[in-house]
Amino acid sequence: MRLVIAEKPSVAFSIAKALGISGKKDGYIEGGGYIITWCVGHLVALAEPSAYDNRFAKWAYEDLPIIPEHFKYKINGDKNKQFKVVKDLMHKKDVTEVINACDAGREGELIFRLVYNQSGCKKPIKRLWISSMEEIAIREGFDSLKDGSEYENLYNSALCRLWADWIVGINATRLFSLLYKKTLNIGRVQTPTLALLADRNNKITFFQKEKYYTVSIDTGSVKAVSERIDNLPHAEEIKAACEHSQAVCVSVKKEQKIEKPPKLFDLTTLQRTANKVFGYTAQQTLDYAQALYEKKLLTYPRTDSRYLTDDMAETATAVVHLSAKVPPFDSVPDYFPDVSLLVNNSKVTDHHAIIPTMELEKADIKTLPSGELNILKLVICRLMCAVAEPYVYELSAAAFRCGGNVFTVKGKLVVSLGYKAIERLLCKPADNEDGEQIPDFYKGQTYAGIRAEIAEKFTSPPKPYTEDTLLSAMETAGSKEITDEAERKGLGTPATRAGIIEKLVQTGFAERKGKNIIPTQNGTLLISVLPDTLISASLTAEWENQLTLITKGKASPKEFMRGINKMITELVRKYPCISSEQQDIFKGDKEAR
Repeated sequence: MRLVIAEKPSVAFSIAKALGISGKKDGYIEGGGYIITWCVGHLVALAEPSAYDNRFAKWAYEDLPIIPEHFKYKINGDKNKQFKVVKDLMHKKDVTEVINACDAGREGELIFRLVYNQSGCKKPIKRLWISSMEEIAIREGFDSLKDGSEYENLYNSALCRLWADWIVGINATRLFSLLYKKTLNIGRVQTPTLALLADRNNKITFFQKEKYYTVSIDTGSVKAVSERIDNLPHAEEIKAACEHSQAVCVSVKKEQKIEKPPKLFDLTTLQRTANKVFGYTAQQTLDYAQALYEKKLLTYPRTDSRYLTDDMAETATAVVHLSAKVPPFDSVPDYFPDVSLLVNNSKVTDHHAIIPTMELEKADIKTLPSGELNILKLVICRLMCAVAEPYVYELSAAAFRCGGNVFTVKGKLVVSLGYKAIERLLCKPADNEDGEQIPDFYKGQTYAGIRAEIAEKFTSPPKPYTEDTLLSAMETAGSKEITDEAERKGLGTPATRAGIIEKLVQTGFAERKGKNIIPTQNGTLLISVLPDTLISASLTAEWENQLTLITKGKASPKEFMRGINKMITELVRKYPCISSEQQDIFKGDKEAR
């Protein structure tokens, strides 16, 4: 008998259907030599500090840092019943093998291994590693199960992430909460993300706008504009010199530009685009994509790849043609997709890019909830764009000399919309994206009776972060300090960034105002009192890079944890106390315990 452990009931039932098993029991499904059960997300979690010593139930500086020699675990919340089901099934005498069918990624590996270890199971492990919940993909996955030992490094990486977050979160939160007499939640990744928000907010708050001027001349057919002029007297001099003077065209440039089709979606680019187009939060997009995955309409969403593997070319071709039948994309004329643009084995690691599945052929997608339908159409749109013709346009620029000064005008002519014709069926184009064509000028052409005018302008502050731009900042944080050879850059992973943003909002350190995400007063204050080790994006991005290297067997888990432990120990020693004035900067009624 083979025991299959899925991450959620819905996945377990999809696996059972693919394998032709229908014997439903209490907490599992049985038949055909298989028992299929599920974890209901994280069944097992790290224990609270009080599990190591009762005195840790109360927060005290002298007890810090709390760094367990061996970590202890607990059953999460009210999930004891399902844990007992899974544990008892693992220990059934006729179960000879356990198949890990949790999500094929770092967290899925962790969910399974913690349950397996907490149950005291020693039976052989096989790994189901699939990117689609289609029945054919599930059956093919069972035909090519991997040995569990092949994912030992992935588990080590997940465990290091779990331990590091516990050590930094528990110790830093207690340390600074005690110092400032207010509960201050601090996280290894969420705090540097909050620092991004605080830094942007400070730049906006303290921005001092600068006045400047431009002078434009009217040739009768176009208006050409000067460069920035910093003071009004100079602008007036230029205007006076140009009025009723002659303008001469001194240069004309034309250049054809080819904009290649966009790459397929990984999770982060899907979240960013959904935020721009529909205003969805990163978490909403992930939830909708996960639901579509479980309904077998999308491939696995928690991916950082934007390509497919070579062996998927035939499937991709079929999915593209199915996608082209979905309204409004069925209106695209003369569509000749180039699927070769999608495939690149070297750019695919654990999972390929997000695409629709062959289930499109059978599904009545009109019945989907609006959020899921929008995300599905967004993925369909991106797939069709990715294999379409490029966007081709011509840029033109003309320069004129008048009154001893140079003025320029620029134009744009669309030669072929290419993939943008498909994109615009779902996504509104940016303002003036196609520009305006300017007349054909020639060098030496002259214009008499020039009229000139001055425009007063002001420099603009940076814009607040939106979910889109914050995700982009998280993805590239620390990249300047990390070498190009680094496996991963940025804060968090595609799978965790949405949760990080949500936690900042839930803990009251950030808030949403329309599409913008801004730090609260306490969020800004928190960043102002924390040391660089806790708010540095480059340091945290380097930790994420190390976790990726651990996954690949290129870095030591012990060395990574040694670095985390050393950092938190030095931090505690550095902050034994603060002044009474500093203690009062946080005003609130939630005191440290």
